[in-house]
Amino acid sequence: MMDEKARKSGASRLYIVDAREEFVEKFLFVMLRAGAIYENKYLLGTSIARPLQARYQVEVALKEKAYALAHRCTGKGNDQIRFELTYKALTPHLEVIAPWRMWNIRSREEAIEYAKSRNIPIGNVSKKNIYYRDWNIWHMSHEGGDLENAWNRPREEMFLLTKSPQDAPDQETEVIIDFEKGMPVGLNGRKLKPLEILYNLNRLGKENGIGRTDVVETRVVGMKSRGVYETPGGTILNAALREIEMMTLDSDTLHFKQTLAMKYAELIYQGKWYTTLRESMEAFMEKACEFITGSVRLYLYKGNIIIGGRKSPYSQYQEDPVSFGESAYNHADATGFINLFGLFTGVTSIVHKRITSRSGQTQEIKELASFHEK
Repeated sequence: MMDEKARKSGASRLYIVDAREEFVEKFLFVMLRAGAIYENKYLLGTSIARPLQARYQVEVALKEKAYALAHRCTGKGNDQIRFELTYKALTPHLEVIAPWRMWNIRSREEAIEYAKSRNIPIGNVSKKNIYYRDWNIWHMSHEGGDLENAWNRPREEMFLLTKSPQDAPDQETEVIIDFEKGMPVGLNGRKLKPLEILYNLNRLGKENGIGRTDVVETRVVGMKSRGVYETPGGTILNAALREIEMMTLDSDTLHFKQTLAMKYAELIYQGKWYTTLRESMEAFMEKACEFITGSVRLYLYKGNIIIGGRKSPYSQYQEDPVSFGESAYNHADATGFINLFGLFTGVTSIVHKRITSRSGQTQEIKELASFHEK
């Protein structure tokens, strides 16, 4: 199929690269560790693939001594930016050919007609089955067609990677995910390679109706667009990692990591993978996740991910001080802490009273002095 399509498209040579292991280990799990989720919903399955695809495209172009790079992205979407920012980062001297921006193709229907008129295979895409899909080991996205009306519910036959929760088993599926330094390393006590872990979790997620997301997101060019995503394994991994990092990170690091994760996701979404900022943030993520090691037990049930337990040799959760039963914690210690912690709150209240009401000013100054003496 790919040979035929390449030949009928006018290619003189075809390169097929198996980059699955690199994609999972060096891109997907790195993104996962950072907690990058765009606008709190989109797990970035298409976005994270483009820097790797474009890099291999650049490598082939250099090998073939090409003068230009080409892509099939439209002039409205994000992918044109992601491909071209990678081109600029790695080979800024090469020209870019973007047919959707240069030729007279203005719609998916026109693109389908163009391919058919030249006998270029396009799979099962037709004017009836017009969904724009992107598929890799992390996810499948669906856009266009009846989804362009944001009021329309996605049709069940559209989904290809996940069962409907209604058709999922009537019993829970237990899975234990093991992490080392923020990276998934095993399932149910067995050490596995990154690719094996994702394959297994994709299968479990599919069977249990996990990973469907309907998103109205903000494209880089500014317009809102709707996408429906299926990310079975990735959804499970994100849920598990959040639990183990909540247990092992101190609050300052955890909260700062969560803040950076939003920017990290934005950089991936915008195609800024090969940038100084993204690489610098990654250095922080690697250090911050140094002790995110442990296991999380999950139960998958009809589209739900239920947390069943977590443990870590670096757990900062200690049963004794937080217990509601008898413990070594001295409740009286809280008095001094609250006085210091609330110092600025009390001072602010007294100062604002003095400013807003000049009557009784002497008494208010005495209150302020008394508060400081405490």
